[in-house]
Amino acid sequence: MLELLLNFPLIWCSLLPPRKMLECQFLHRKMLPNKLISVALFFFASSLFISSSFSAVLAPITKDHATRLYSLSVYLKTPPNLTNLLLDLGASFSWVDCSNNNYISSTYRTLSCDSPLCSALGSRACAKCFHSPTPHCSNNPCTLSPLNSVTHKFSTGKAIVDSLALPVTDGRNPGHLRSFSEFLLSCSKSSLLKGLTKGVAGLAGLGRSRFSLTTQVSTAFSSERTFALCLSGSPSAPGVAFFGSSGPYYFLPEIDLSKTLRFTPLLLNAFQSDYFINLTSIKVNGVTVQLSRKILAVDEHGFGGTKLSTVTPYTLLHSSIYKAFTETFVNQSTKLNLTVTNPVEPFKVCYNADEVMETRVGPAVPTVDLVMQGDDVFWRIFGSNSMVRIFRDGVDVWCLGFLDGGVKTKTSIIIGGHQMEDNLLQFDLRQQRLGFSSSVLAYNTTCSNFNFTTASNLS
Repeated sequence: MLELLLNFPLIWCSLLPPRKMLECQFLHRKMLPNKLISVALFFFASSLFISSSFSAVLAPITKDHATRLYSLSVYLKTPPNLTNLLLDLGASFSWVDCSNNNYISSTYRTLSCDSPLCSALGSRACAKCFHSPTPHCSNNPCTLSPLNSVTHKFSTGKAIVDSLALPVTDGRNPGHLRSFSEFLLSCSKSSLLKGLTKGVAGLAGLGRSRFSLTTQVSTAFSSERTFALCLSGSPSAPGVAFFGSSGPYYFLPEIDLSKTLRFTPLLLNAFQSDYFINLTSIKVNGVTVQLSRKILAVDEHGFGGTKLSTVTPYTLLHSSIYKAFTETFVNQSTKLNLTVTNPVEPFKVCYNADEVMETRVGPAVPTVDLVMQGDDVFWRIFGSNSMVRIFRDGVDVWCLGFLDGGVKTKTSIIIGGHQMEDNLLQFDLRQQRLGFSSSVLAYNTTCSNFNFTTASNLS
């Protein structure tokens, strides 16, 4: 083992934070081949690595206000390269742009059709090799079909494995990077980036799949099969994702939001890798919206139900649900002396901003409760998440941030990013349940209040 470390000290350098990595590499090149220096370098690098007791890691989440999409920042490749990937809660695997030979990493390798991992992926291009292997199978690349979940365009790309690194955390701060070298993802063409946030290099899939980023991280680090998202709507400050921990999740001023969670079962949909919940009714100011239970349920073909999506900016409702919901909302808003004004696309229900009072949890409008398995388990949506401020061309209005998804939508309700902002959502994949906080503004904090200052005790 010592011989291996002496011969490959740059491996250790590459896993350090960027500034320390450069210092480490400089020392290595300057003093090679002095073996005593190499030994010293190894212990120097080791002192900067995390304790094996830290299995939870995190990543910042930023919002692009032009596209209203979110990106996750991770370290890919060797040496580690900070990479922004579109955050897709429902995607089953991750992909990155590898075109024009722009993917350079010392730990990158492709998979062949005869590899066990390719067989587990179920690559259609390699299907013959799974059933009748031939000598050519070892030369044929394993390919996947990455999806742009915004434009719904597919591409074809090689399946690859490479190093992924994320900062460790104790729930209060980030520490130094922890990595694993067998992160599976797919290459794509540059054209697949069309329609995504400017500056992203691909997509981070967090879906219910054995090859999602979340599952691979928990397996590699032997951590809990749990992750949490806290999306920030701030134009400048990021939110945060926690992987491998059910808490604590501390936000300034020293508030552990894991203590605020209520739980509801995550439903399994054999046809999708998305996360579904059992929504049984919707209430507006305590008044139940008159809906068919059948349209809220998932049928045997995978249609219907309620799922969560970070690539859907605003919640989409089946037309019949949208009609009943907006009628109830407008009726309840009149009791608050609010009068509907001219709508602003894409919204249909708007109110003049000077008529709407503002509170700690947003504009004072009727509350919306998404009721789960019983009336005592509900996700309350306050004005900060139900309404959208439109201020342009002399118009200043608050609009109801729910959209008509049409009658042909496969899913009855898709809860979008705006409704998730400043709400802590915890996905417990072992117990198959969703934890939700409702608006953290009620606890005098926001999702942009995580302290990203590196903590020395995590070095």
